[in-house]
Amino acid sequence: MKLIDNLLSLFYPRLCASCGDALQQNEQCICLNCMLHLPETQFHKEHFNPLRQLFDGRVTVKEVTALMSYKKTNKVQKILHHLKYCGQKEIGKVLGEYFGGQLITEERYRSIQYVLPIPLHPKKERLRGYNQSEWIAKGLSAGMGVPYLTDVLVRTQHTDTQTRKSRFARWQNVKEVFEVQNPDKVAYTHVLVCDDVLTTGATTEAAVQKLLEVEGVKVSVVTLAATTL
Repeated sequence: MKLIDNLLSLFYPRLCASCGDALQQNEQCICLNCMLHLPETQFHKEHFNPLRQLFDGRVTVKEVTALMSYKKTNKVQKILHHLKYCGQKEIGKVLGEYFGGQLITEERYRSIQYVLPIPLHPKKERLRGYNQSEWIAKGLSAGMGVPYLTDVLVRTQHTDTQTRKSRFARWQNVKEVFEVQNPDKVAYTHVLVCDDVLTTGATTEAAVQKLLEVEGVKVSVVTLAATTL
C-alpha cells in the first residue's frame, strides 16, 4: 500500500491547502512550514480577549477564542476556502485537533464536557456533502479528549448566505433558525460550540442563546479563525 501511495503521489501529488506546495509523506492537509507560520491569536490564554466584545451585553459566554486571525491578505482565507468549498473536510479535523491540544492546556477549558458544531441546514449539507464545523468538532474532540454531539443543536430553517450582510441583517437572518433537541444530554454541563470563522458573531450568538435555554448549561465558543481583530 505504501508503494501504491508513493506512485499515486507522483502523478497526483497532495498539495498544501495554504501554500500549494506538495505535501511530504508525514504532512496532512497543511505543510509543516505553513503550520509553523499560522497567524495564531493565542486568545485562548486570555479570558478578556478582543473577541469577548462581540458577545458582551448580548449573550453570556464563558470563554471565546479563535485559532487564527483572518485577513484577506493572509493564507487563512485560502485554507478556509479549501475547507468549505473544495471538499477538503479533513482540514477541519487537522486544525481542530491541533487547537484542541492547545485548549486543554488551559485550566478554563478543562471543564468542557462536549463539543457542539454549528449545524448546517440538511439541504445545504446535502449540497456541500458535509458540515465543515462537524469536522472541526471531530478534531477538537480528539485533541481535548471529550465527545462531540451532533444531535443536540440543530438547524431547522434554511437561510440565505450571510456574506455582505450587516450585523443586524445577519441577526435577523438567523435569530430563529436553531433548536435544541435532547436537552437532557447537556443540562448542567459546559459545552464548546465550534465553527469555522467568526465575523459579526450573529450566527454564533443565535446558537448560544438557544443553548442557554437548557437548564444549567454553560457555553464557550471556539472558531478556527476570526475576522474581527
